[in-house]
This record gives sequence, C-alpha cells and structure tokens, in this order.
Amino acid sequence: MSIIVTEKELPKSLTPEQAVEAAYAQELADIASKLIRGLPVLVECDKELAPYLFLNVRNRLREAKLQCIYLDGRQRDPQQGAVPMGLIGTMIAQLRDAVRGAVERRVVVLPHLDLLTTSQGGLTGEAREVIPLLYENPELVWLGFKDPSFPLPKVIENLFPCWTGILGTSRNRLRQLVTQSESRKFGRDFSPWQLYKYVSGVNAVRLRRLLSTLEGEDYPADPKRAYSQIRQATLSGHMEIPSIDLEKDIGGYSKVKSKLRAEILDTLQKRDKATDPEEIARLEELIPRGMIFWGQPGTGKTYFAKAIAASIGAAITIVSGPELKSKWVGESEENLRQIFHKARQSAPSIIVFDEIDSFATARGTYTGSGVEHSMVNQLLTEMDGFHKDELVFIVGTTNFVESLDPALLRPGRFEFHLHIPYPDDDDRRAIFEIYNKKMKLQFTPDAMEYAINRTGNRYITSTGTAFSGDHLNALCRAVARLRMRENITGETTPKLIEKAITEFDEKIEVHEKDLPMVATHEAGHFLVSIFCPNHAPPEKVTIQSDMPWAPFFTQFKHEKKRIGMSRNEMLDQVTVLYGGIEAERLLIGDVSTGASGMGDPKSDLARASLFAEYMVEVCGMSNLAAPLRSFRDHKGDRQVLSGSMAEAIDRQVNTLIVEAQAKAAAILTKHKADLIKLRDELIEKKTIEGARVHEFIEELRARYPKDVGAPGPEVKLGAGAGTTTDVNATPDKKPTKKKDAE
Repeated sequence: MSIIVTEKELPKSLTPEQAVEAAYAQELADIASKLIRGLPVLVECDKELAPYLFLNVRNRLREAKLQCIYLDGRQRDPQQGAVPMGLIGTMIAQLRDAVRGAVERRVVVLPHLDLLTTSQGGLTGEAREVIPLLYENPELVWLGFKDPSFPLPKVIENLFPCWTGILGTSRNRLRQLVTQSESRKFGRDFSPWQLYKYVSGVNAVRLRRLLSTLEGEDYPADPKRAYSQIRQATLSGHMEIPSIDLEKDIGGYSKVKSKLRAEILDTLQKRDKATDPEEIARLEELIPRGMIFWGQPGTGKTYFAKAIAASIGAAITIVSGPELKSKWVGESEENLRQIFHKARQSAPSIIVFDEIDSFATARGTYTGSGVEHSMVNQLLTEMDGFHKDELVFIVGTTNFVESLDPALLRPGRFEFHLHIPYPDDDDRRAIFEIYNKKMKLQFTPDAMEYAINRTGNRYITSTGTAFSGDHLNALCRAVARLRMRENITGETTPKLIEKAITEFDEKIEVHEKDLPMVATHEAGHFLVSIFCPNHAPPEKVTIQSDMPWAPFFTQFKHEKKRIGMSRNEMLDQVTVLYGGIEAERLLIGDVSTGASGMGDPKSDLARASLFAEYMVEVCGMSNLAAPLRSFRDHKGDRQVLSGSMAEAIDRQVNTLIVEAQAKAAAILTKHKADLIKLRDELIEKKTIEGARVHEFIEELRARYPKDVGAPGPEVKLGAGAGTTTDVNATPDKKPTKKKDAE
C-alpha cells in the first residue's frame, strides 16, 4: 500500500454521516453487535461526535428490529400550560417513562451522562434520583456516551460492562475522509499519512468541518499554507507552537543537541520521509514518547522542550506540577485527564510537566494528603493509553530525578533521560555570542573571554549556585541596561561586565590594619601551591576583589573534570589549604581566624579536615585496611563504629593533617624570603595576576628547578581577571562550587 493516493481514489463529496461511517465502521459494527446481544455499551467520544454515532448505530439496530429510545432531555410534545422542567428534569422524566413503560427489549440511549456527574467524578443531586432507575428494568439495554474530560462514578461505570473509545481517527481510514477538491490544496502528490500527523486526535465530524474551510490555490508548489491552516485549527486550550530554533536560539550544549537529534529528531525526520507503511510503523516503534529532562534550575530544560516542539511542528503546553494539585477529591486526576485529551486533539503535541517531582515522587514516600499517589496512577494510565501512531510526547522536568517513581522511569514510559548540566566554557561562549548579537552589546574579544571566565564553574552567583543559562541571560540584560544608563555606544569592555555583575552588591573592604595579615595568608596559599607538584599552579592572588562574596582569594588554574584524584594529589590539596595559616605563623608569629572562618564549613581548616577524613574513611588512603564499605552513610555522616575503630580512624586522619601541615611549614620556611617579597608586593599592588604570575613562577623555577611543580597551561595575557576557584574542591559525591580559600 502506497502512502500517496491519486485524486481519483478519493470521494467527490462527503456528508458528516458518511464520514462517520467511513471512519468508524468497525467500531460501530462492534457496538451494534454487543447491543443486539443485550450488552450495555459505554462510548467515550467528543460531544459533537455522539449524535452522529447514535444515528449510525440506530440504523444498524433497525435492521435487527431493535427499537431505540434517545433520552436527550428535549420536550417533544409539551402540554399546553405545562411548567418547563429544564433539560435534566425532562431527561429524568423521559428515563422514568422508558424504564417503567417498557415490556420488551429495547435500547435506551443516554447522550448526556456528564450532566449527572460533578467535575470530580461524584454524583449530582439529580443523579441520585436517576441511579435507581438505571438498575430497575433488566429488559433495557443501555447505550451511554461519555465525554473524555469527565470521569464517571463507579455506580454508573458498573452499568456498562463494555467500553469503546472513539478518539480521533485512524490513519488507515483517513484517505476516505478527504474529498478530491480538498486534496488539491495539498499539492498533486497528496499523502494522507503526512496529513495524519496533524489530525490524529481530530474526530471525523470535526475533520470534515476543518477540511471544508481550507483556503488557497489548487495544486500549490508548496502545500505549507494548507498544513498551516490545519495546524492552527487543531490547537486547543493553552497549546501553542513555539518558534525556538535548536541551533540558532540555544547556544552550545553540543552533546545535549546531538543526543536529541540522534534519539528523537532524526528518527522523526526519517519517519516523515519514509514511503513504505511498514517502514513508518517500524520507525514509530523506535520513538520514545516519554522524556525526563533533569538538571539544575535555569539550565534550559523547558527551553529544550520548546525547541523540540518547534523542530517537529508540535504544539506545546507547559504544566506546573503544583498547579495540578487540588484539595478536592478527584479534581487533580481530572486536571490530568483534560490536559492529555487536549494534547491528543492538538497532536503532534508535547506536554511539559514542569517540576514533575512535585507529584510524581516514588510512591510510599508521600507526606501530603496522598493525592500524589492517585496522580501518578492517572499519569501512567494516560501514557499507557497512547496509540503508537499518535505523536504526543510527554516531557517531565526535574531537579531531583532520583526522587521520581521508578514506575515512571521504566522503558515504555519515561524511557528517555536527558541531563542538562550547567554550561561549560564552550557553551557559555556560544550563549554569550547569541545574546551579544541579539542585544547588540558589542563585546570586545577581551570582554568575551572575561565574561566566559567570570561565569565559570569556579565562580558562584549571589545565590550560591554556578552560572546557568538564565544567569547568563540576566548578565547580558544587566550589561544592556548599564550601557543604556551610561549612554555607551561603543564597545563593551571587561570592566563594564564586572560592573554589571557587582555594581549594586554590598562590598566588603579589608581594613588597613588587616592588610598585612590577609596579604601574608594569601601569599602563603600562593607560594605553597608552586612547590606542590600535584596541585594546580596559581593564576591570581588578590586582597582587594570586586566580588562581594570573596574580598580576597587565591585563584588556581582550572582543570577539566577528572574521574578522581590520587593520594598525593589529595595530600597536596590539604598542604595548600594549610599554606595560609602557616605563613601567618612564620611571618607574624601569630595566627588569625582566617583559616577557620569562625567555624565556617567552607574554611581552610574545615575543608582540610574533610579531605583527610574522606581519604581515610572512604578511599582507604591510610595505614588502615581499605574499608569493605564506606565508614560514612548516604548522608555523609560517620557510621556507628566501635570505640577502637573510631580512635584508629581519628589517629590516621590526624597523621595526614600533621603531615600536610608540616610540609606547608617546611616549604614556607625554606622560601621565607620569597614569601616576604610576595607579601610586600601584594600589599602594594593589591592584585597579582597575568604576566606577573608567570614571571614570578619562572623566577622560582630558575632558582629551584627541582622544587617547583610542573608548569600548568600558559596564562592568557590581557584577558582580565581569570576565574576564581576554591583552593581545593571538597570531596563530596557532588563537587561543591564555592569561593577561594581566604
């Protein structure tokens, strides 16, 4: 069977009744067969479709000489002077007459079951009067019509042992629903399979209405206009078609884009170009319908979902998880049902559940009212009800993928998992280039490099997180506002970028009396790192920073993420952390609170202790036997140990710290003259960076070739201040981003 049909193969005209027969002949025959056998049937369909389905079924039942009674609530022969009872009142009266007047088998049609239920699936007051009538006469066979967006209470559901869902149209029958004149709007090579992509969720009656209103010339060279009219007409609710280009509007993230293209977009593209029905069906089996986009806030999870929708011409609706919840019983599930129903009507479509973890956490872990359990069940039911040829995708975004219910993550549901991390250097460059062009910021090359470094993973935002895509957008808007306020028409410089970041931040000034102590402390970190071959070399040291959260710091060369660290590397990390306090002890003869941070868990001493404990308790880097299991639990707290084992661990931790402390003191004592020189220069210039750092290291290497560590990557001169980093990363499961050692 070809997916291209000739004009002569299509009908010349179609009435709505003929379209319903062509679209649902098999389903209607099945409904009539069950009714003739005395089985009540419930049909779930759109409201506008129900009358046409009834007419078709009635004609089939007439051939079997089975009478139908249609209880639509309309008064057919109103008595003169009678008081109108309204739709429901009339329907109840008709029902009473049908139940109590019937002596032979007949089919009673209930087209308005939704009027008997509340939006939460409960019974209305009138329904309580109706229920006894529904079960009173066993000779009656019921045919009910249910709107997909309304739940039915169990007492009504139980009346119907047979259910039939008629939602949308079948792809194989679509060629019977398009007339010859309508096909001309789609060009000479009309493909019902291509049209089906946009009308899979549209019922036959509505489809005929849409096709009959198509405008434009016959046999156009490009049928985009006709498809666009269909696409706009099928949008419902809050569905929209975004215009975000995956390449042009989203900078960087090459790995994320590659995975999306390879797993989703390329497969869909091959499906659209395929001409063999079997090949199309095979490709549809490969497309994951449920996706989880996870990552930190602001990294662009929803933005990527919009880009996918734009790439495939899909409508999108973004639903906030908390907005779905309701205090009324059943209303949360009803909200989900309506969202899925509208998405199917607007296919191809994407439903984005933002913060899906707010209701789809693992069952059994809820602490609320328990509505989440029902919502997860409803979500699974809706996803399992998709037809394979319907292009409806579900995207759940979350910051806590580990908290989601495992039933959601299994293959066949949310099987496609995409991690969207904080942007790396290349990503930030691409993002800045997009905003630089859109906002006409005129970044100089130095400004671009500065912006990339200044927002790197060794800096943190005012909220304590790394810079996300949203932060980069906010920074560029801040630069644009600053240029407007100061009437700047020329280029944007590094200084302007730093001003945009810190202009309104509360800055901490180092008191003049504290300058010698602070300069000595930072000079100690700086100098010790040079003589630790397993530590990254210094890049910058300052005691007068523009950053309010780091008034003074030592910055080191950035290394790409690695799998792990060796014992010697970790020891050098601890050694450099002790460089500050040992420099104070050597030159001043006293120590300050700088290394302890007055109990700050991010201070030099706290992190040095954490490193040493991690080496002993987790990594087996001590004289103790390597632990068969970690001495710490999943929260990072020490497990309950025997007194002797805890004492042995503490002794090994203390040995490592003493060893590192002694090494730092020995380095500084041997190179005391260089320490004094560096401290004095730092007090005078406040900041040492760039070429001067490179020169200082080379001077030491010339005098102590065996002592100075291996050189790091060459410093890029003229790029302004580099990125800051903590003296050592903290050995946690997830590396923390924090300021440099003070």
